[in-house]
Amino acid sequence: MVLRILPVLLLTLILSDLYLYFRFMHKRHRPQWAKVLFFLPNSLLLAAALLLTATESHTQANMTQMVIFFSLYLLIALPKMLFLIVDLIGKGICLFFPKGRKISTAVSTLASTLLFLVMGTGLLFGPDWFRVRQADFASSDLPVAFDGYRIVQISDMHLTSFHGRSDDLRHLVRLIEEQHPDMIVFTGDLVSTDVDEMNGFDGILSGLHAPDGVYSIMGNHDYLTYARYLTPKEQAAHRKELMQRQRAMGWDLLLNEHRIIRRGADSIAIIGVENDGKPPFPERGDLQKALHPLPGYKPVKDEHRMFKVLLSHDPSHWRRKVLPETDIQLTLSGHTHGMQFILFGWSPAQHFYPEWKHMYSENGRALYVSLGIGEALIPFRFGAWPEINVITLHRK
Repeated sequence: MVLRILPVLLLTLILSDLYLYFRFMHKRHRPQWAKVLFFLPNSLLLAAALLLTATESHTQANMTQMVIFFSLYLLIALPKMLFLIVDLIGKGICLFFPKGRKISTAVSTLASTLLFLVMGTGLLFGPDWFRVRQADFASSDLPVAFDGYRIVQISDMHLTSFHGRSDDLRHLVRLIEEQHPDMIVFTGDLVSTDVDEMNGFDGILSGLHAPDGVYSIMGNHDYLTYARYLTPKEQAAHRKELMQRQRAMGWDLLLNEHRIIRRGADSIAIIGVENDGKPPFPERGDLQKALHPLPGYKPVKDEHRMFKVLLSHDPSHWRRKVLPETDIQLTLSGHTHGMQFILFGWSPAQHFYPEWKHMYSENGRALYVSLGIGEALIPFRFGAWPEINVITLHRK
């Protein structure tokens, strides 16, 4: 992880300090200790980046070290880098409008300060600010008995995010129970790296209950391929343990299979596929296996279609395979996290995923993308607050 982005880390850490030094300190009398203090934060971050690159192992201890590093990087280095960028833009503008020099420095300082506040808010409060988000989906295929049916979706828990935060996880379970769901679904990424992230949390998560059960699927992280310190054989053994522990919690883990939910003579299907993403993410989903022997793969005019809810971790699966190959009415996904940052409706996630948050509809069929609960690597969320999703089904 660190090795892949090491050049960017080095460039931002070095450039921002050099720019600020020559901008504010070089031609001014400053004591030696002030210069040392000025360079100290980024110098320590630089040394930490090199050390983490040399010792990267993706063990729990190493992951904790990376979390601390990236948190400090967001808080210290990024605001400096933003000042550099805004100040250079301001200098360019001031070539044409010389009177704007003082304003330019003030704007750069304001931008840097605001980013510092955003980063601080996202690190200190973002991971704990659980939101309950309501959504509705109507379909003429939904049986009358299921009108008003409530599905609570949670996703991307990344349990390493909750180490030292057991009370937050208990609070999350209480919030879910307060929604009075008919069914609870979890759409993947229970852990980030290894199964031992579940230690101490099995009992809490086994407290999740709903009349029609708790269903889960595998996300890309749940295959444990990020645990590069494990051999393929060890990864397979740990992956098997992860599956067993989910089932021991009372969760019905769906691996390219389905279940039928009944209300008297009426019924709907809940379908779960393994992760089906674009490279480098695993592509293990098998829709045909998961649907068999349910009636109707592609829509046929005037044919009665069973109402189906699909759990598929990666939202890109919807356009690639679900829409063209099946008649599934509602797909529930996660994976994107909204890249844990949304500001005025914008997120970097929208440049990677056409469908990256909440509800999308096409020809009476829909995809709902949860922003998830936990954090991948960095315990930071701003705008893309951790959320519990309540989807209520209606008959048209």
